[in-house]
Amino acid sequence: MSDITDGIGTAIEGGVLARVVEPDASGHPVQTPLDEGGHWQEKNCLNCETPLKGAHCHNCGQRAHLHRTLGAFFHDLMHGVLHFEGKLWRTLPKLAWQPGKLTREYIDGKRARYISPIALFLFVIFITFALISLAGGIGKIEQGPDIATEDEVIETVAEIDRRVEDFSTTIDDPETEPARAAELREEIATLQAERVFFAKLAEMYQDGEIPVEPELQFDPATDPSAAEWINTRWKEAKANPNLLIYKLQTNSYKLSWLLIPLSLPFMWLLFPFSRKFRLYDHTVFVTYSIAFMTFLLVLVSVLGAFELQPLILIPMLYAPFHLYRHLKGTYGLSRFGAIWRVLVLSSFIWIVMASFVMLMTALVLT
Repeated sequence: MSDITDGIGTAIEGGVLARVVEPDASGHPVQTPLDEGGHWQEKNCLNCETPLKGAHCHNCGQRAHLHRTLGAFFHDLMHGVLHFEGKLWRTLPKLAWQPGKLTREYIDGKRARYISPIALFLFVIFITFALISLAGGIGKIEQGPDIATEDEVIETVAEIDRRVEDFSTTIDDPETEPARAAELREEIATLQAERVFFAKLAEMYQDGEIPVEPELQFDPATDPSAAEWINTRWKEAKANPNLLIYKLQTNSYKLSWLLIPLSLPFMWLLFPFSRKFRLYDHTVFVTYSIAFMTFLLVLVSVLGAFELQPLILIPMLYAPFHLYRHLKGTYGLSRFGAIWRVLVLSSFIWIVMASFVMLMTALVLT
């Protein structure tokens, strides 16, 4: 057991030492003494070799006199976790109730206390799809029975006629036993009833009352490659829709960041040709907003999983109110200015979501 522990410690220390023993410009490894507590006593930064003038390197920002102990490794691990957690609990409450203030402070440069928009976005997206995976996915599509094509209907009618003719020939045969003949007459009656149905179906096809298999109506003469590709992919998705859903589920979280650039043109339309608000401001707003709305979606899913449907109405009603507060606080709008932008932005959101789903479907089917 001690050998395993020593081996792990050696591996970790080796990783920490990788930069220290890396050859310098002269080709010789940098040798730095350690004190009794395992701290380096360097005079130059171990990262960029800039002369140190304090507790941190003024050139690259790395802390001076780092530990070279296994305990320091786990200290850094806990510090990273708790540091993120501390920022998380400072960011989420403010994002929930004072989203405009949070976004405006971040844009104005007060960022040390808060999680960056993209980090929060990725964190929420990860949690969302982790919960979806734990819940067993987003469900399956129950396929109904397919309607027979026109060719299949015509072939069925012809097959029924052949079987009726064969059965009639058998009945007319003197050697056929009466019991067998009675069974065949029942079969003929059943087949004739089926023939009436399929004959009517064939007639409906000929009259155009039943639409042809819904292939996309492209003109093969103008763009045969697009027509063939789209119709092929359409048939594949129709044949196995659950596979399409699975591919969308497993790939959508990887490309969820596309929601941000898809939203930016619409945000610009709310403040066209504004010199006060830059594209960066819109990006921060959109990223924080999508992260919070995704969090509300997770909350709705959890409430639904625990059969607390009456409570689902709360986050659904809070979403537009949050959007109003977010816009008003971030951009310093009046009540009227925030309200009309919320109404317009609500329409834009549906366009963005539809575009995202179409883009995802196209990428998955490629």
